[in-house]
Amino acid sequence: MYKDFVVKKSTIPGSGKGLFINRDVKKGERIVEYLGEIINWKECDVRVDKDEGGYVFFVNRNKCIDAFHTPEALARYANDAKGLSKVKGLTNNCVYEVYKKNGWIKAVKDIKAGSEVFVSYGAEYWRDIRYNIKIEEKRQKEAKKKK
Repeated sequence: MYKDFVVKKSTIPGSGKGLFINRDVKKGERIVEYLGEIINWKECDVRVDKDEGGYVFFVNRNKCIDAFHTPEALARYANDAKGLSKVKGLTNNCVYEVYKKNGWIKAVKDIKAGSEVFVSYGAEYWRDIRYNIKIEEKRQKEAKKKK
């Protein structure tokens, strides 16, 4: 399955790496399982406080899949086309899905070989990211004033 993918620079500016598929995919196909360490939601909160968040697939409060320390887990590289930097013409082509108590990325449209895999992170994720950016900008302004 991993031979079907390549991780390289995303087509979304500022997004780092992206996940690309090397074969045609049909709408409705589960294309890659979300792998990582299995933890509970309480442990997720602890890791976020240590700035070790951002790669968690929530199955239920007792099962979260954390790929933060698992760079070989390919699904973690799928970006959201509706994120901070939008590119005209790019839209999400996949969704996250729980199937048999595991996390998957599933195609919601046909995808051509060579395309980047895009999946929605959800409005709550982007609201939190924007909030954290504002806090960091405010902290940096205050630090400059003290100099």
